[in-house]
Amino acid sequence: MAAITSVGETPLAAPAGRPRGMQARRRRRLNLFRYVVFTVFGLFLILPLLAMARFSLEGAKLGTWSLAAWQQIGSYQGSGIPPLVSAIEITLELAVITCVVTLVLLVPTMIWIRLRAQWLARTMEFLCLLPLTIPAIVLVVGLGPIYNRIQHYELSALMLFWVYVILALPYAYRALAAGLSAIDVTTLSEAARSLGASWFTVIVRVIVPNMRQAVLNALLLTWALVLGEFTIAFLLLYSNLQVELYSISRNTPNAGVIFSTSFAALLFAFVLLLILSYAGRRRRGRG
Repeated sequence: MAAITSVGETPLAAPAGRPRGMQARRRRRLNLFRYVVFTVFGLFLILPLLAMARFSLEGAKLGTWSLAAWQQIGSYQGSGIPPLVSAIEITLELAVITCVVTLVLLVPTMIWIRLRAQWLARTMEFLCLLPLTIPAIVLVVGLGPIYNRIQHYELSALMLFWVYVILALPYAYRALAAGLSAIDVTTLSEAARSLGASWFTVIVRVIVPNMRQAVLNALLLTWALVLGEFTIAFLLLYSNLQVELYSISRNTPNAGVIFSTSFAALLFAFVLLLILSYAGRRRRGRG
């Protein structure tokens, strides 16, 4: 019987080891595929940036290096064009205002719909995703008369935040909707209300902290959109960072300034988004 058992156990153990080896080989192939894809896409994105940085550092003579193009970024001022530093300040202020207004509009509304009026969820989603189907030029045509009147009052480019809020609605909505779907909003709100918390406390101190990552994702998407927006600001005759970079490229005789300002803008946006992402992850780790 022992011999029969030992003989019978051998073919049963073999199939158990085979899938593990196959899974290990598949995992190694998948990891190799990921490394190759990430390397190819990394080179595809990094090489043009390195070429841009190298061209911005070239001197007047062939084979020489100079920081003259970078030194002109802060001091550059064309005819009738505000300096680049002022455009950066306006863009940062626009990004902050747009993020705050977007979150104040979306977060309470989406929580209220989830708790009290779920029949409005489809309508809310349709309205928030609608700007994706409307080209920027169409928005400019519709909002042009309004902003023409605004310009008569000599208001600054900060009034562009209304348009940027509309453009940011689809991205912020999808990020916040994913965060709301990941938590039990009804249970959290009922527990807080049973302890005597007001609706403001429920939203600010109970629900929003549990969807912190979703709020951070919405902030990152909105911030990136404002930093890279050009069409609406240019057509409405306002000056932000991208419009100023375009003005520099049209008015400066030094081609190195174009590449230095473009590379600086990309690096500036990347560093800001990296800081926001790192701050959110660090705070979540402490929590």
